[in-house]
Amino acid sequence: MTPPRTSPRTPRPIDAATLAELRDLDDAGRPVRPVRDEEGGAPLRCCLRRSRPGELIALVSYAPLRRWAAGTGADPGAYDEQGPVFIHAEDCAGPEDPTALAFTNAPRVLRRYSANGRLLGGRLVTPADGFADAVTEAFTDPEVALVHVRAIEYGCFLYELRRA
Repeated sequence: MTPPRTSPRTPRPIDAATLAELRDLDDAGRPVRPVRDEEGGAPLRCCLRRSRPGELIALVSYAPLRRWAAGTGADPGAYDEQGPVFIHAEDCAGPEDPTALAFTNAPRVLRRYSANGRLLGGRLVTPADGFADAVTEAFTDPEVALVHVRAIEYGCFLYELRRA
């Protein structure tokens, strides 16, 4: 099966190979402890949707910029960070619509990074601002190679967008 074609507007969930690693040991070296989500609503980074009541999920430490940099040869230096993300504790089908910009119903921060892994800036985006327009604007800067979408409440990483 051919992977879907991506553009700067295509959200990138955590890829299958990385998920397999995270379901064993997370990026902080801790073993995963799956839990049954009784309430639902956790933002899942594997399929870019909210968890449903009764699903088996895990909260793991994830270093998105470090993993991207390892594949590109970039050195993010002090911008390398890891933080908590929710994933399904077992394999899932991935996003229902792989081209949909997920989690845009609340204010978000778009962090822009250069090809060498340096932070170029950020922007607060509210639902009224037009999320897709803000993403397009971020990539008008030719120096931007990668954009992280983050929640503002806790600063959590939601997903990334890459220059096509």
